[in-house]
Amino acid sequence: MKKVFVLALALALCVVGAHGLECYQCSLGLGSLCYTTKKTCAPSGERCFSGVGTAASFLEIKTKGCLEVNMCNKTENVNFPSNSTNVYTFTKTCCNTDLCNSAPGRSHVSALVMTLAAVTAVKFIM
Repeated sequence: MKKVFVLALALALCVVGAHGLECYQCSLGLGSLCYTTKKTCAPSGERCFSGVGTAASFLEIKTKGCLEVNMCNKTENVNFPSNSTNVYTFTKTCCNTDLCNSAPGRSHVSALVMTLAAVTAVKFIM
């Protein structure tokens, strides 16, 4: 019986160890708005990240998601849009616990909540 328990425990630890991090994902956020969903990263070699850059010297651009470890904590120059000569600096910062790439406040407000707020505001204006 003891061997069965030890085998079950070892199997459970392997399954838990193979599970990737859960991270917030936002493909493109502007200013303080970044619509996020949850995503599970690859079990090995990926971390959660938050990326931030400034375009045209005033527009803050954000992204979140999973990133390969060797791309973490780096700053790069990016053309925006991709075929232009407008270059901005983009920094990606990584962390390694579930949902660690959240931001304070409104960063992961759901689309439903944002829609309800807009509809309510329109009703009060009219």
